[in-house]
This record gives sequence, structure tokens and C-alpha cells, in this order.
Amino acid sequence: MRLRLAPVFFFLTVSPVLAPPTPSVADYPSIQAALEANPNAVIYLPPGDHLISEKIRLRGERSGIVGPGHVVQMNPEQPHLEIEDANGAEVRDLTLVRPEGKTETRHEAVIAIRCRDLVLENVRVLDNWSSAGTISLRDCRGARISHCLVRNYMRIGIDDRTGSEDWGYAFRCSDGTAISVERSTGTLIETNRLIEERLVPTPEVRERFGLGDFVKKNAIKGKIVNEILWKADYTDAWQQGSAIVVNSPKETELTRVIGNHIENAAQGIDLHCDRVTVANNVVTNAFIGMKAMHGSRNVLITGNQFVRNSLWAIGLMPGTGSDSGNSDGGSIVANNLISEFGHGDASWIWGTERSPFKFDNGQEADDPPLSEVLVQGNVVDCVGEPRYRYAVIIAGGQNAPLGLHFIGNLFHPGTGGVANTDLPD
Repeated sequence: MRLRLAPVFFFLTVSPVLAPPTPSVADYPSIQAALEANPNAVIYLPPGDHLISEKIRLRGERSGIVGPGHVVQMNPEQPHLEIEDANGAEVRDLTLVRPEGKTETRHEAVIAIRCRDLVLENVRVLDNWSSAGTISLRDCRGARISHCLVRNYMRIGIDDRTGSEDWGYAFRCSDGTAISVERSTGTLIETNRLIEERLVPTPEVRERFGLGDFVKKNAIKGKIVNEILWKADYTDAWQQGSAIVVNSPKETELTRVIGNHIENAAQGIDLHCDRVTVANNVVTNAFIGMKAMHGSRNVLITGNQFVRNSLWAIGLMPGTGSDSGNSDGGSIVANNLISEFGHGDASWIWGTERSPFKFDNGQEADDPPLSEVLVQGNVVDCVGEPRYRYAVIIAGGQNAPLGLHFIGNLFHPGTGGVANTDLPD
């Protein structure tokens, strides 16, 4: 009897040989040359430092830059990247830096104008010290800013309000914004890290730069300026700028600010817009955790962590931009956690009138009141002696808020109690 053996087959697995990404900046004299030679294409930026002295201009359909290279802007009078009139553009994985001695600038790192479906993802911007927004969108539709890092974006400057009858003075300040959005719809700002490590609001920093000191003021006091402040030639509000600001309330809507990590900002999230969702963010050591004003309507604030904030954690109020056709309210504040309030670096500035929640009246007589806000399921957690007088302050008097509803919150009382007035159900 013959034994028949089954055939044996041997398979050799060969890893595919990946071609280098093309087109690549390595094959051209500059990044700009690579873009111009390959219109409506995504180019690859290889590792290493790529020095520029003029802004990179990105245009067209589905164009972009991707790769691990470092773009070093040697000229403080130029941004790194300008994206204009582009549809479906992508910028991914780049690092944008300025060399030592040229970190202070008046310009953005990335400015996008009239773009649709723009994607900025995993972009790192380091040491772009500017009063302009480090990443700025203007007149954009459907943009996404995801997984980016902006570190050290603030500078010392002058906030000049002498041209306004409401204010009428100019003062020294720290200023800067990590992400700025204006006149844009459908923007997604998600899972970014926005961190300031240089200009923290210590007494030493204030004294070193004379922060808050007036450098100029008009002959007539501003209409909404406190008399004490005017005579003192000093304002406590010398921390200007925000980690995230979304502006233009009559034009900007349908914005989502989700899952971002914000450290050491002046204001963490500053909203002047409609139909916006602020969810699952962490804001730590800001003097204001977040605020919505100047006609912000239908704002959903939910599931956020506010840690070590100093003046307010959450503030809703009208402002000079509010009017009968642009009122504030119709909003929900739900399931947020506020902890270690009053323990931030700016807490020495603000005295006892600070509060985790602030629902304010208008800045001007014709500002319509904040109205119809549901405040539900929030927690103010305090360990030890509270560093606030009330957990909630609701302004009275002219244009006081209307239609506030408080349900199922857990508010640790301050030294004066839970709130400065009975909380409406």
C-alpha cells in the first residue's frame, strides 16, 4: 500500500515597497515653489527645518501641505501660512515655529480667509507671541481644527480704547488668542491643546510690565467705565485675549467647541455667536473659564470641567453688541463641574465678588436682558474654605436677567451663601 502525501504549499509574504510621498518639497527650491508647480494637489513636507521669510500662500481645490517638517518663519512681519479662497484644503502634521529673538509678532501663524471644508489637523504652533489669533478663520464655512497644539501665544501690548465713547482709555496688558473665528459657520474646534506657559498673572509679572496701568485716557470718562477705575488710572482687567474666541454674533453660528484642553488662558472660551455647542472641554487656571455675550443665543454648555478659575467659571450676559435683534439667551448650562474655584494664579486680583456662575445685566441701558436659560445638574465642588462669596451671582437692577431656571444643581455655598438672591425654579 502506497502512502500518498498531500501537497505542501509555501507562501512567501513580501512587504510592499512604499514609494516616497509625491510631490515632495524636497524636489523644489521652496515650499511655495512646490505648491505652485503642483496646483490643486497635496504636497509632502519632509522632516527637518524649512526656513521662510515670506508667508506660504495656499489656494485652489483640494490643495494642501502634509508632513513632519518644521516651518521656521524668520520674518516677524509675516505669518507662516495664508489659506485663501480654498475649497477642501488640508494642512496636517506640520510644526510652525519662530526662532529665538523673532517670536514676538503682530501676525497670525495660520490665517484662513473665505475657505470651505478646510482641515487643520495635528498642527503644532510654538512661540507665536501675538495679539492676533494664532490660528484664525475669517469668512469660512465648514472648517475643522482638530488635534492641534498651540503653546505660548501671548505677548505684552497696549489695549487702546480711546476711540470708543464707552471706554476712553488705553492700558498695558497681556494679550493673545490661540484660536480665533469670525464670520464663519459650521466650524468644528475639537481636541486641541491650547497652553500658555510664559505670561501667567503673578504680581511679579504685573509689576515687571506695568500691566493694567493707563498709558492714555480721554478728557471725558467713558460711558460704561467705573468712576473709581477712571480716577485710579488702572484696570484689573489686564489679562486680555482668549484661548478660543468665536466672534461676529449676527454672522457666526453652528459652531462646536468640543474636547479641548486649555491651560493658563486669560479667558478660556469667549463666545459672541449663535447656536454653539461647548462640550467636554477642560479649562484650568483661566481668570474666566468661559463667557457668552454680545448677542449669543442658543448656547449649549455641557459636560465641561472648569478648574482653578478666578473671576467666573461660567458667565452669561448681554454686552454692547446686544440689541433688540441680537439678544442673549435661549441657552442651556448643564452637567458642568467647577472645582478649586478661586485658586488660580489670577485670584489675588479679584477680591470677594468673584463667583463660579455669573448671570449679569447689560453694559448699556438699551441692552435687552439675558433671558430664558436652563441651569441644570451642575456641581460647584469646594474643599476647605471657599474663596468666593456666592456660588451664583444674578445681577439685579437695570436689564436684570429674566427667565432663569435652576434645577438639580449641587452648589457648595460661598462665605455669603449659595447665591446673592433666591434661585428661581
